[in-house]
Amino acid sequence: MTTTTITPNEAAKLIANGQAMLVDVREPGEFSSAHIASAASIPLSHLSEFLVSEGTPDKPLIMQCQRGARGENACALANSVGRDITVYNMEGGIEAWQAAGLPVIGGGGAPKISIFRQVQIIVGGLVALGVASGFLGYSAGFAAAGFFGAMLAIAGVSGWCGLALLLNRMPWNRPALRT
Repeated sequence: MTTTTITPNEAAKLIANGQAMLVDVREPGEFSSAHIASAASIPLSHLSEFLVSEGTPDKPLIMQCQRGARGENACALANSVGRDITVYNMEGGIEAWQAAGLPVIGGGGAPKISIFRQVQIIVGGLVALGVASGFLGYSAGFAAAGFFGAMLAIAGVSGWCGLALLLNRMPWNRPALRT
């Protein structure tokens, strides 16, 4: 099935009239930093459980993420569960919503790059550095790359990531204090 896209303004009208439910498929940290008031926070990793539950509304679902890619994945997942649910992907995600001048809750001093992406950047950089140093003759670099890759795999399997917890405490990831 193809994904039907909807503009933020079209989505806002459907939501305001009670004709659709907005589902924010971003991770909880992203949702808490800034979200649309009426959005239900159901991360993409938990969406299938929601879609097969008896509590899923019969009205259309509008999937929303940061820029639209995860929303498209969410629509594909919703189309694959076998229920007769109309789904839309809000094009451009919450960034397009904000660009259209529509209101969000939060956003003051929230991270510009999600914690999840920061972890990917750091660990990916460390793995690349380890592999490069290994090829330059420092065999310990390969071991370091393997270690960081294994830690990333463990974080994915367990759902616990020490680096993400550390990054959450960094000043650039904290909301700005308002006086």
